Amino acid sequence: MKKKILIISGGISKERAISLDTGRQVAKELKKNGYRIKITEPNYKLFSTIKSFKPKVIFNALHGQFGEDGYIQTILESTGIPYTHSGVISSALAMDKEISKKIFIKNNIKTPKFFCYSFNLSKNNLIKKIDRKIKFPVVIKPLNEGSSVNVFICNKSNILRKLKLLREYRKIIIEEFIPGREIQAAIIGSKKLGAIELKPKRKFYDYQAKYNPRAKTKHIIPVDLTKNEYNQLMIIALKAHKILKCNGVTRSDFKFFENKFYLLEVNTQPGMTKLSLVPEIAAYKKISFIRLIELLLKNAIKIK
Repeated sequence: MKKKILIISGGISKERAISLDTGRQVAKELKKNGYRIKITEPNYKLFSTIKSFKPKVIFNALHGQFGEDGYIQTILESTGIPYTHSGVISSALAMDKEISKKIFIKNNIKTPKFFCYSFNLSKNNLIKKIDRKIKFPVVIKPLNEGSSVNVFICNKSNILRKLKLLREYRKIIIEEFIPGREIQAAIIGSKKLGAIELKPKRKFYDYQAKYNPRAKTKHIIPVDLTKNEYNQLMIIALKAHKILKCNGVTRSDFKFFENKFYLLEVNTQPGMTKLSLVPEIAAYKKISFIRLIELLLKNAIKIK
């Protein structure tokens, strides 16, 4: 009998449904391959579940706030049990779009121009600041959400209306809109896994384009890049993975425009659903779903 694996999924973030789907599909694949599996929520019963089940590894299938921002990682550190994906600091840095973008800039990684906004400027002053620093159109998004939750492309005529939808957040990012191709690159361990291009039928690769099959986003693999362009893309993705000191798998989101790659963000907990990109990239590289999961288990963070 293979080792016991505890899968944590669900949670209270806006990505709960995706997390549950990731948890179910990972559990199904592991069970099929002889592992003893238990799925649990990250609730008040978590410690007692860990104590009674005694897993060899904890698979973190959480997405969004409290799942990939260092919060659950801090809790898991206290158990002494190895857990998948990135650790506390790496998760927190990657999830905070302001901090991670500053790190990219410091390390000469191209990223769209931006500034943070705390709803403290008058409407006229905000628009003047955008005109001065960035130019319209712009992208507005929360500082620490994933899966393109509450991300909007705005122009002068709709930005104030869209900003009202983000009032629940203390601070948001206002970012230069890069109109280029949507390309994602995956790293596992310290190796370059591969890349995929996305052609959404919607305005951009938003939450619906990612998770609604009816959105009919086109997935293109291999990506139509020259060898030099592809190498450049994967070098940047690996560099970002390393400077954030990430563990396991990451998926970096890029825009490719006028022969330049712009890194938007690094995702430390990519989805493992039927529409998820990392399993698709892995499959193209002849890495089965179970092999991909086992690589994540093998790379689980060992608690000292």
